[in-house]
Amino acid sequence: MGEMSVEQKKMLEKASRQDVNGWHHVKVVGTPYECGFQEGYLLADEYADAQRVYKYMTLQVYGMTYDWFCQQAVRLHKDKIPERYLDELQGMADGLSAAGVPQTVDDLIGWNAYYEVTGYWWPLNAAKVIGAMPNNVMVPRASHCSAIAATGSATKDGHPVLAHESFDDFWSGQYFNVCLDITPNEGNRIVMQTVPCYLDSMTDYYVTSAGLAITETTLAGFNGYDESGVPEYVRVREAAQFATTIDEFVEIIDKGNNGGYANAWLIADTNTGEIARYEQGLKFQALERKADGCFFGCNAVFDPRIRNLECKDNGFNDPRQQTGARRQRWMELIDQYSGAIDCELAKKMLADTYDVYVGYNNPSSRTICSHYDVDPQYWADDPNAVWNVPFYPAGSCDGKAAGYDDIRAMRMWGRYGRADGVEFDADAFFEQHPLWNWQKGYTKSRPSEPWTLFE
Repeated sequence: MGEMSVEQKKMLEKASRQDVNGWHHVKVVGTPYECGFQEGYLLADEYADAQRVYKYMTLQVYGMTYDWFCQQAVRLHKDKIPERYLDELQGMADGLSAAGVPQTVDDLIGWNAYYEVTGYWWPLNAAKVIGAMPNNVMVPRASHCSAIAATGSATKDGHPVLAHESFDDFWSGQYFNVCLDITPNEGNRIVMQTVPCYLDSMTDYYVTSAGLAITETTLAGFNGYDESGVPEYVRVREAAQFATTIDEFVEIIDKGNNGGYANAWLIADTNTGEIARYEQGLKFQALERKADGCFFGCNAVFDPRIRNLECKDNGFNDPRQQTGARRQRWMELIDQYSGAIDCELAKKMLADTYDVYVGYNNPSSRTICSHYDVDPQYWADDPNAVWNVPFYPAGSCDGKAAGYDDIRAMRMWGRYGRADGVEFDADAFFEQHPLWNWQKGYTKSRPSEPWTLFE
């Protein structure tokens, strides 16, 4: 680690980091370059460890190297990233380098594009690159999360509430523990859950100074990608930073839509009391909005055009599958709690482990707070389903929630680890399931942590 310049030290004086309950709460402020430098420097150790894990796991999961995917990302995306965000990536690279983790802008583009390139571009191009591949490798797997938006008579105070939890492989989800507060020199201030040195949230939970709260669940089995379009991590960052209404969010995120990381977006507007669900396919899109009631996300695709024409079978009506079971459970919970939903109740709903297929409380792949790692999956036999493997080390990685007062005050609640607070003991898991021992040293334990208010 070399000596920092006077200018670099001045940049860092405006930023801060606090570690609390498993989270890294980082605040950055200034120009795109300054914000990037501050984030890169303050999260250098976490970024370096994530690189160690992703480089090993990428080869194990895809059979191709992490560096190769980075090269594809630069080729596909670099000329489509606005100067503002290239400056921010340059700042990240310089901040990381100043902290002893040498990186380039190209390295950061590969990192930010990882999920889009591996999950959306690669399944459609693997056969072209290296010839025929087994069908199960060709199916996009990035389809997993639970979320709810409520407003009007559905909520306790009549105002919007937005809550979300991420599902992912534990080896990657263990890095979803950054709460980043960005005060840019233009556009909205943003508080978001994210990963070290990402332009966007990626796990997608945002609160903005425009009075918007934004989240999503991915469209299960989505199958489309336009190489000429703008990457999703650019479009959603632009939308979070500059949108002031639901309509503006939709307009911005649609501009140059490439089908990457296709989502059902849930948006809450505290200025109007409205909530919206925007399902964004590549060829088809569907916007629903209301000022009274709920929308939920469970990776099921509600628009029949997107569901049937742009997605593989995703278990929409199958209670054995994670999408169908959670779709039913969300409907039951909303019926049960409508009129009383607030931030605390939303947290309780995220933690729900009632399994509608077996008819009792049973933490599993089918529950709103998912526990793939303890699920033998006796009944799941769809080879196209998400993580349809017994005792898969994946599932709920966090919880986030915000009510009206939180959003207006630029606050959010976060829980690192499972949304229900149940710990994951990696050593015990590997001892019980030695088939997964190849992840030892890369998949870490996550203790039970409390809900934390970031303000």
